[in-house]
Amino acid sequence: MEDNGRFRVLLVDDHPHGREGMRTVMEIDPVFQVVAEATSGEQAVQLAEELMPDLILMDINMPGIGGLEATQRIKTRLPAIKIVMVTVSDDITDLFEAIKRGAQGYLVKNLNPSSWHEYLRAIAVDEAPMSKELAFRILQEFTSRADGTSPTRPRDEPGKAAAPPPRQPAASPLTPRETEILERVAKGESNREIAALFHLSEHTVKNHLKNILQKLHLDNRVQLARYALEQGLAGERQSGY
Repeated sequence: MEDNGRFRVLLVDDHPHGREGMRTVMEIDPVFQVVAEATSGEQAVQLAEELMPDLILMDINMPGIGGLEATQRIKTRLPAIKIVMVTVSDDITDLFEAIKRGAQGYLVKNLNPSSWHEYLRAIAVDEAPMSKELAFRILQEFTSRADGTSPTRPRDEPGKAAAPPPRQPAASPLTPRETEILERVAKGESNREIAALFHLSEHTVKNHLKNILQKLHLDNRVQLARYALEQGLAGERQSGY
């Protein structure tokens, strides 16, 4: 972040209109400062090393190494830089691949600019909650992978009770309070909501999250939610969505 409190942003898209659109959205919010634009994944890696931006908005589909590979290279060399993938697709497969490569977030291009600003501000200060819709979709995806069914196809015959999937959670390094907070993160709740639920300050919740991330060797809230779902910590509480 610059001394003036603005977050320095690198835009990456091989299409001029794509970069123009991202720049227009960023320039509306004075907290962001676009410092450069890249037209390929290779150029994004180069500019990231030269400029050390706070945030990179990275298109997924580009010629050459592409946005996903560029993200992985940048995060390997410069893990402090936050990267948000920008795409026209809301395919859950793209989301999983982006997170696996190290991205902190995922934005669909047709979202309202105000949604971009709110989300990117939260990403920039490590407070971005996962949306409840996304949390539910991730739960569906993991459930379908576990039992071999499609996320949209019923898994049980009519009239038969649903059998819970077998769970064998690994030994957790987390304290009981940290586990409770992790469960709420997987439900898409914000720091403020978690703080109110457990009668804690938001600062205390942030410290808990930092400890959880360090203990689990994870980078962001999306990865935390994925971990919780894999360990069976949140599935039974998602039915209300």
